[in-house]
Amino acid sequence: MMKLRKAGERGPTKIDWLDSRHTFSFGGYRDPNHTGFRDLLVINEDRVKPGAGFNPHAHQDMEIISYVIDGALEHKDSIGNGSVIRPGEIQRMSAGSGIRHSEFNASKTDPVHFLQIWIAPERAGIAPGYEQAALPPVSAPAQLDLIAAPSGGPGAVELHQDARIYRGSLEPGAAAELSVATGRHAWVQVVKGAAKVNGIAVAAGDGLAISGEPKLSFEGAKLSSENEGEKAELLIFDLA
Repeated sequence: MMKLRKAGERGPTKIDWLDSRHTFSFGGYRDPNHTGFRDLLVINEDRVKPGAGFNPHAHQDMEIISYVIDGALEHKDSIGNGSVIRPGEIQRMSAGSGIRHSEFNASKTDPVHFLQIWIAPERAGIAPGYEQAALPPVSAPAQLDLIAAPSGGPGAVELHQDARIYRGSLEPGAAAELSVATGRHAWVQVVKGAAKVNGIAVAAGDGLAISGEPKLSFEGAKLSSENEGEKAELLIFDLA
């Protein structure tokens, strides 16, 4: 089973300082047909104006991942962490038994564009935690890198769930493959550019729910003549 969730079908939230698109139900957007996929509950694509952001607010029992596409995102939380996340980095905050945090555009002149991702933890009440990692450099025409996993690792943050996240980078025409174990599922979220996943064409903002496929084949594609050399950037979630 492969089910495409087109970018234009996502739910919107648009206010003065925020333009957000919700792959799954979130906040005031409710769609009973899109309430998450397995333990993946939220993918919000957020664009925040310079100097603006999310004031301090509380979370509990959630693995929250921030993935910056363009710009810089400033993080502060109630357990003493303060940092700026930029493209080429990944942040994981475990809300656990309870945490407060804020996320602001670190620039006063440029917007920030990022993905906010929520994954249900394996159990409730873990100690709140924070981790930030620099992702592996992209040096090949087609490259898949593990960037989040239960055991963490070089260039990867630790997840308190039986889930893994890979970053895919594909030049037009370049190809890569990823095996999916029996009984597991995958979600592919397109960050930039265009690609084919098992022959299905996808572009930025699209998502693809996948079950019963033992292998995922990825191929970078040209989106248009104006950006024919643009790499496709994907996030691939391997889920129980």
